[in-house]
Amino acid sequence: MSASLQISRDVPLFDEVAQIDRAKKNPAHFAPLYKLYHERIFLYIFKRVDEAEIAYDITSCVFVKALTYLNRYEHRGVPFSSWLYRIAKSELNQSFRDKKAQRTVSIDSLQLGIVMEEFNIDEKEYQREILLKILPMLKEKQLQLIEMRFFERRSFKEIGEILELTENNAKVKTFRALNKLKELYSKHTPKNKLV
Repeated sequence: MSASLQISRDVPLFDEVAQIDRAKKNPAHFAPLYKLYHERIFLYIFKRVDEAEIAYDITSCVFVKALTYLNRYEHRGVPFSSWLYRIAKSELNQSFRDKKAQRTVSIDSLQLGIVMEEFNIDEKEYQREILLKILPMLKEKQLQLIEMRFFERRSFKEIGEILELTENNAKVKTFRALNKLKELYSKHTPKNKLV
């Protein structure tokens, strides 16, 4: 099977599209899609709210909306999960606006190391602390781009689909977000420790 026919590591494109078509005709056929994507959507949300109960509530809303609006879904050559992530992003933002959840940035050492490589800096403790301090200073959209590209390792095409941007615009905006992060890093690094 060619790479263009593969939507994820788990499901070939034609299987997923057929499953979506079945679910559009009969909501009972939505269960395999739910089982396939529930954990991924939950983790995406949990990394941003860091509270399991709230993450489960938001995840439930995502799948209720997905099922409710499934007839509006159109296949555009990207995984069905991109549509679900877009709904999740919307539900998260609504939850932040309603003050039901507080935005967090969940980063492990490996993910932070990837960003540090992008900055061409050594992994010294004070540099890690500076990055952890400045990440929340980014605007929400900039932080989303950094998270999706460097922490979640998403392609620009998928980022564009989730954020409703063209692939090229996703690249440009990610580059700008990274530049903003570098600017903040420079401002918050003591002059005698600049790399």
